Amino acid sequence: MEERRGNSGRPNNSGRPSSGRPSSGGSSSGRPARPDSGRPSSRPSGPNADRRREDLPARGGSSSRPSAPGRNREGRDVNDPRGIRPTPMDRDQSRLRPRIFEPDIPEDVTGEELEKTARAELLSLSAENAKVVARHLVCIALFADEDPERAHKHGVAAAHHAGRLAVVRESAGYAAYRAGHYEIALKELRAANRISGDVSAWPVMADCERGLGRPLKALDMAGSSEVKRLDKAGEIEMRIVASGARRDLGELDAAVITLTCKELKTEGEEWAVRLRYAYADALHAAGRKIEATEWFNKCAEIDGDEITDALDRAAE
Repeated sequence: MEERRGNSGRPNNSGRPSSGRPSSGGSSSGRPARPDSGRPSSRPSGPNADRRREDLPARGGSSSRPSAPGRNREGRDVNDPRGIRPTPMDRDQSRLRPRIFEPDIPEDVTGEELEKTARAELLSLSAENAKVVARHLVCIALFADEDPERAHKHGVAAAHHAGRLAVVRESAGYAAYRAGHYEIALKELRAANRISGDVSAWPVMADCERGLGRPLKALDMAGSSEVKRLDKAGEIEMRIVASGARRDLGELDAAVITLTCKELKTEGEEWAVRLRYAYADALHAAGRKIEATEWFNKCAEIDGDEITDALDRAAE
């Protein structure tokens, strides 16, 4: 498996997508492409959490064993807090959501920085919980580049508080992916896909399979029906991942062929820069250095923002 570059946003030598997930700047989707003090409590608080068993309607049927005075049916003192009967929701939450480490949230992060469409998806939560989740999502974007591991911890916390929301699971997945936690990323992105049906993270999920040493699984995903539902940028990312998987298998010529497409002529798109770079890199790995130099130069021609090191690679 080839070494990745740092957090510069540049395509890497392995052909893995390094920008096939939300950018840390700007906001154009329900994902945290935008930038919590106190630690919010993760203790579940169902509406019946403090109701005692004796306050609940009596169950049908009768018992041959009478309860002792001042005790409930389990024989506990009704004044003993241990006699509190949790609701089904409380039991589910305590079983599915064990307490976790809550990373500190900067005081100036309010949650209002989150894009409106993302905040709208949090409306199904209580106001208090929605604010906590929003602040964690903001922190994912805030620390995505400078401290991916910290961003990942905020992703874990956000998913802990709102695990049934696709935008939260997807954001946590992207954060785990940036931090190199491919198994966690894959779990979160799969969950988001099941909840929403959105396939935009499919290339990143496939790249997680590569990161876990399963290039054949990545190739299976590249040939799945979900790929037909990707937009052009997603389709290109999938090609880049598939090419990288071929290289993982030592199929260097196949890696080049995978990226040989009419879109290599496209200019003016960020994905065009990434495609040309990946193509040049695949040529270089296959030992076709003259062609690789030509395509690194062609990449540099349309890379006005210098998101790649194409010029340096051409000079090599």
